[in-house]
Amino acid sequence: MYPYLRLLKVLATKSNKEFKLGDTSVIKLRVCLVDIDPFLELNNGRYLTMMDFGRFDVAFRTGLWKTVKKEKWGLAVAGASVRYRHRLKLFQKYELHTQVIGREDKWFYFHQKMIRNGKIHASALIRTAVTSKNGIVNTDEVLKAMNMENILPGVPEWVKAWAKADELRPWE
Repeated sequence: MYPYLRLLKVLATKSNKEFKLGDTSVIKLRVCLVDIDPFLELNNGRYLTMMDFGRFDVAFRTGLWKTVKKEKWGLAVAGASVRYRHRLKLFQKYELHTQVIGREDKWFYFHQKMIRNGKIHASALIRTAVTSKNGIVNTDEVLKAMNMENILPGVPEWVKAWAKADELRPWE
């Protein structure tokens, strides 16, 4: 089950200080009983669920969420690449760092890291889109609706390489 109550708690306890697209969101979390697998560590699928929290935080704090609701748009994950490096065990505290690192015509790219005691335990590149009943909304249109035109650079070279490799993947 999706952890809606935890998400609400995270969003309710965030600072109201100014936050812009491109800034890094930092959320303090803990591995709970509902997050673990039989090895008593954070389940690999739960990593992605917890990363939702960071993207929602960015959406709320930048005004994206308000714009999406006003325009009757939606938010979608369109691709992900995750690297797991170290285990997060039951009851351990960690930080989730989330940053929008660039955009293309259709996609916003998020870089997310789970960090404990200065060590990166997992890192993800997440490709997202804003959607409407007519399909994907161009990122320029999204930023214009948010009154944030001409911000966010293109994507870093490593993201371009990932996107290019993803296009080579066969879809049956």
